[in-house]
Amino acid sequence: MAISISVVLLLLVLAVIFVRNCALKFSHALVCVMLGFFLAGTSMAPTIHEGLMATAQIVGSLRP
Repeated sequence: MAISISVVLLLLVLAVIFVRNCALKFSHALVCVMLGFFLAGTSMAPTIHEGLMATAQIVGSLRP
């Protein structure tokens, strides 16, 4: 568990650096994908999923 959290934090820091530099290359996108897979295996996954679903419902209910 401790290794998984360390990897998630490392990948998160790398993804933030890549996005802030505005130079997202294929290797950077690969790091972001790996972050998503590792994050999905943590205990935060259900919370993130519920937050995304709630956001999607709010956006879906908006009428122009």
